Amino acid sequence: MTVIETKGITKVYNPKKVPVHALRGVDLTIRKGEFTAIVGPSGSGKTTLLNIIGGLDQASSGVVIVDGVDITRISDNKLIDFRKEKIGFVFQAYNLIPVLTAAENVEFIMLLQGISKDKRQKRVVELLKSVGIEDQADKRPSKLSGGQQQRVAVARALASKPSFVLADEPTANLDSKSTAQLLDIMAKLNQEEGMTFIFSTHDQRVIDRARRVVTLEDGMIISDVTR
Repeated sequence: MTVIETKGITKVYNPKKVPVHALRGVDLTIRKGEFTAIVGPSGSGKTTLLNIIGGLDQASSGVVIVDGVDITRISDNKLIDFRKEKIGFVFQAYNLIPVLTAAENVEFIMLLQGISKDKRQKRVVELLKSVGIEDQADKRPSKLSGGQQQRVAVARALASKPSFVLADEPTANLDSKSTAQLLDIMAKLNQEEGMTFIFSTHDQRVIDRARRVVTLEDGMIISDVTR
């Protein structure tokens, strides 16, 4: 089952001044259950591609189809709702809300979705347990280590039961032990629950764990290897 398909995606920044071609005709298909790393040197277009797939940025041309919906053709309001329902995000900088506890950060997206309090709280407990930090539920981000914060971010990304998770350099600020633990969690979710993960990464530790590696260079796919 295809969950993501891009057709001829281009992205040009500053088109009227000094144009920067971040993406040059990217065709990519991601199927359900894949564990894919998008790699390449700085400036190759990795993060831009993830942002366009996630509806955080707009392509200059081309089509992005997510769960059968062409997200390049829907209104901004519909796109916001679509992201909320269909896509989980894990960012390098964690992006947790500092005044909320770990549990409240995970619960927040479900609150926006209008899910009942009982269901929200039950899922929060399940998610924090699944990422191994149920004992940190009442702590705010400032009281958590980097690895713990990123686990909260993963739990939050899964809270809406998304079609897939986009992870932009999720291990960049983590030490080797925290990275290994985080990748173990993601691999387990992928294998046991069929959750689809797409990483943008420079980290060889992530690349080594990926089952598919897509390499970008100068905004173009130059290699696509499944192993």
